[in-house]
Amino acid sequence: CTLRMKADFLPYHHRDRELTEREKDILRAIIQMYILSAEPIGSRFLSKYLEEHYKLSPATIRNIMSDLEDMGFIAHPHTSAGRIPTDKGYRLYVDSLMKTEHVTNQIATFVQENLQNSSREHVLRDASKILSSLSHYLGIVVLPNLSDVILQRLRLIALSSTRLLVVVELQSDIVRTVTLEASFEIDYQALDEIARLLNEKISGRPVSFLRDNFTVIIRDRLPSEANAYLRLFIDSVETLFADYTSPDEAVHIAGTQNLLEYPEFESRDRIKGVIELIENEDLIVHILDRQDLGDNKPFVMIGSEMGSELLNDYSVIVSHYKFGDAKGSLGIIGPRRMNYPRLVPLLTHVAQTLTGR
Repeated sequence: CTLRMKADFLPYHHRDRELTEREKDILRAIIQMYILSAEPIGSRFLSKYLEEHYKLSPATIRNIMSDLEDMGFIAHPHTSAGRIPTDKGYRLYVDSLMKTEHVTNQIATFVQENLQNSSREHVLRDASKILSSLSHYLGIVVLPNLSDVILQRLRLIALSSTRLLVVVELQSDIVRTVTLEASFEIDYQALDEIARLLNEKISGRPVSFLRDNFTVIIRDRLPSEANAYLRLFIDSVETLFADYTSPDEAVHIAGTQNLLEYPEFESRDRIKGVIELIENEDLIVHILDRQDLGDNKPFVMIGSEMGSELLNDYSVIVSHYKFGDAKGSLGIIGPRRMNYPRLVPLLTHVAQTLTGR
C-alpha cells in the first residue's frame, strides 16, 4: 500500500542530506521499538536489537543517533538517555521506511461479514466500531458529503395540521427526512400538487446548487396558494439541503476508552485533552474531509502537521469511501507512535469494503 506524500511535510532544512542505509535502518529500528514500548530507546538496547544485521557498539550507535537528532528525526527527552521519534522522523518512516503488512484472512472475513450484514442505516456506525475494535484507537467515520449528489425528488407528507415531513430522495439510494413546523394549516389535498411543481424546478440538480440557488429557482414560479409553503421551504433551505445525511450528526466516533489505555494519555491533563478532542466533532470532520484523496490512497497526518494544538500528540490515518456518487471519509486517530504498517492497510480494506457494498 503506497501513501501519498506532501513535500511541505518534509522539512529537510537542517544539515540537508540523504540518510545512509545504515542511518535509515537505525531510525526505522528506533521508531519500531518505540511504537511497541512507548519508552525512549537507548543505544545499548538498540545495539542488541540490531546485532543480527549490524555489529555496532553502543558508542557507534550513539554517534549515529546524535546525527539523527541533529537532523531533527529523533529527540532527546530531558529525563532519559534514550531517544524518541519526532514528527519529522515519523514522516520519513511513513513515507519511505516502513513496510506495510497484509490484512489477514481472519480480519478480512470479520470486516466483510460485519459490514455486509449491517443495514444501510447502521453500516457507517458499525464501520467506526470495527475500526476501533481492530486498531484499539479511535475509529472515525464521517458521513457522505452530499454536495455533489443529485436530487431525484421531494415528497411531502403531513404529520399533523402544522407538521410537515419532507422526504429528500437523492441518487445512490440516499434518503433524508426533515420535519418542518408550519405556522399555517397544512392543506392535505394540496401537498401532492405542490410537490409536483417543486420537483419540476429542482429535480436533477446537485444538492450544493439547490442550497445556494433554491430561492431564485422557485420564487414566483408556484401558484399563489403555495406561497406559505414556499416561505417555509426557503426558511429551511440549510436543513433541507445540508451537506450530510444527518445534519446534527455528521460523524460517528467509537473507541474513546481505547485512548485512555495508553501511557501517553495517563495524566489528568492528557485525559482532559482526549475528552476535548472527542467533543470537538467539527475539528475531526475538518481534518478528515480536508484531504483531497483523488487517487483513493490513504493519507497520514502526524502531530503538528494538522495545524491544531489539540492534535499535537496524535496521528490520523485518512481514507475515503463512496456510496454511489456520495463520498465520505473514515479514519483512525491514535498516538503518534501508532502501528502504521498494520493500520494503513486495515483502513484501506475497510474503505474498499464500504465502497463495494
